[in-house]
Amino acid sequence: MTLLDPKTWQPARLAGDEYEVVEPATGESLGAVTLADGEDVAAAAAAAVAAQTAWARTPHPARAAVLRRAGDLFAHHADELREWLVRESGSVPGKADFELHVAAQECYEAAALASRPLGEMLPSEQPRLSYTRRVPVGVAGVIAPFNAPLILSVRSVAPALALGNAVLLKPDPRTAVCGGLAVGAVFAEAGLPEGLLHILPGGAGTGQALVADPRVPVISFTGSTAAGRRVGEAAGRQLKRAHLELGGNSALVVLADADLEGAVAQAAWGSYFHQGQICMTTGRHLVHDSLYDEYIERLAAKAEALTVGDPYRERVHLGPVIDRGQVAKIHALVESSTARGARLVCGGSHRDLFYRPTVLADVDDRTPAYTEEVFGPVAPVRSFATLDEAAALAASGPYGLSLGIVTRDTALGLELADRVPTGIAHINDQTVNDEAVAPFGGIAASGTGARFGGGANLDAFTELRWTTVRREPADHPF
Repeated sequence: MTLLDPKTWQPARLAGDEYEVVEPATGESLGAVTLADGEDVAAAAAAAVAAQTAWARTPHPARAAVLRRAGDLFAHHADELREWLVRESGSVPGKADFELHVAAQECYEAAALASRPLGEMLPSEQPRLSYTRRVPVGVAGVIAPFNAPLILSVRSVAPALALGNAVLLKPDPRTAVCGGLAVGAVFAEAGLPEGLLHILPGGAGTGQALVADPRVPVISFTGSTAAGRRVGEAAGRQLKRAHLELGGNSALVVLADADLEGAVAQAAWGSYFHQGQICMTTGRHLVHDSLYDEYIERLAAKAEALTVGDPYRERVHLGPVIDRGQVAKIHALVESSTARGARLVCGGSHRDLFYRPTVLADVDDRTPAYTEEVFGPVAPVRSFATLDEAAALAASGPYGLSLGIVTRDTALGLELADRVPTGIAHINDQTVNDEAVAPFGGIAASGTGARFGGGANLDAFTELRWTTVRREPADHPF
């Protein structure tokens, strides 16, 4: 059974412009979607408010059953959804399979949220029952990006629904199908009542309308730091919560005792997975000076051996970058870095949207590709001499998302991690990791902390209400 039929894949009648769905690898049109405008957002918010109350009163086993069926359907429709992820977002099949796995797990974990204890008993000075209870926020707005479109939509949609909310989802128009319409189709087939999930593809204007709507008290945003600041400012003016998961420039620290072969394998994955278009991508390689030269040589050899091409028609390690604008940004950062003294060891070139994995050596604080988030397959490598220097370099810069440390001394790795402020840290692994059960989020310019995964979802999509009950009415002095 086909989940997505181009003739009927967008059930909502939207009033925005038509947007062509393009395969980055070939430029071929895969179909067209209609974008949502401000009036569409308003209509969806009204419908969501109307539907949410009954859903919140639905017994938790029924809500959980919908989430479990949705998880099963991501596996049932895996072949079809994998093709969309590969063709529309430029994912290699393995990355698409990872997204499908995590999307299913997000649904299963969300199903378990529906029956979590939602409050606690409190002591009181008065003769009364006093307790807290978590209640749904009502309508959650979810704004998701193009790079891991399925995961980054479902990780907010699933827990918000499980906890009794309605959801307005705005996927990036470049991945409107695999990051939006597919999610809507799965939940519809899973039996989610109408009116609870609205798919609103669109650009910045659609997102602004979503943030501005007073009927949407919580915004879950994943995207760039620049866009996240605008979302946070707009939400703050209305005193609504904005959960922001933003950019990064994460460091991989390779200590002197590290196994070099293993470290380089970690490094290549961290920088080149999905063409470097991951918020957790290893953007800075900090290598002890005793290993520096050999590390660069081995990483460059591995990068040169990686194949880049059409992931739908060829067996490749890297697919295309999402569009020409992103390629231009990547290449400009590489060129400006070499102009300021960085040494281009390999890569630094592209054919159409296919950018070669790149290694830059001899970088410093003047190197744009080292100090800025590239969001492309570029590995800047810098040496350090002491543990104090490594800690200072890893902690420098505005971001605080992920950290990787490679060492045979795991206790030393943990000590070093404690000196680097990040939301995520991995000892003897690179910076790109994700599990539905784990809290996820960064600090500083990388976001507002862990807002996804496990118990963090309770904080994100419920309000904590204090309730008291007395046997007799209270007696007050007047």
